[in-house]
Amino acid sequence: MRRPFVISSLALAVALAPSLLFAQTPAQQPPSQTPPAQAPAGQPPAGQAAPATPAAPKVAFTTTAGLLLVQVKPDQTATFEELINKVNTSLAAATTPQLKQLGTFKVYKTAEGMGQNALYVVLVDPAVAGAEYAFLDVLNSTLTDEQKRAPETREMFNKFAAAFAGLNKLNLTPVK
Repeated sequence: MRRPFVISSLALAVALAPSLLFAQTPAQQPPSQTPPAQAPAGQPPAGQAAPATPAAPKVAFTTTAGLLLVQVKPDQTATFEELINKVNTSLAAATTPQLKQLGTFKVYKTAEGMGQNALYVVLVDPAVAGAEYAFLDVLNSTLTDEQKRAPETREMFNKFAAAFAGLNKLNLTPVK
């Protein structure tokens, strides 16, 4: 009974994946040139720096739940699972409210895989709209400045980044 549901769910996810890959975002317009004597309303006068705006999240959800389909190189599954363990451990020990809201990632490894790659399904429920869910960025945000500067941290991040073969994101809305 469960097998048809799992297979049809996976087939739906695979069918929707190309729409995520080929979705286009509008081209970013270059900032307009304004004369130095006349700055636009709400902008700091010329010579003063504008306040820094945080970068948009690389992987974020717009709904209350989300699903990540993570393709991992077949010889790198242990590395990916190590990354997930580090992320979940770091989130559990997090002291900032933003990180505590993320909770822990519920990760499942599929028996089918995707092509030559291993396929992991990451369920994020509840999801925090607009929060960063890119694994490496989440892990980085839990590190101290000293840990970020350590040479072994760069090696660790390079090792983790090399494990990925692909990532697809699905925003989920509950059906009543």
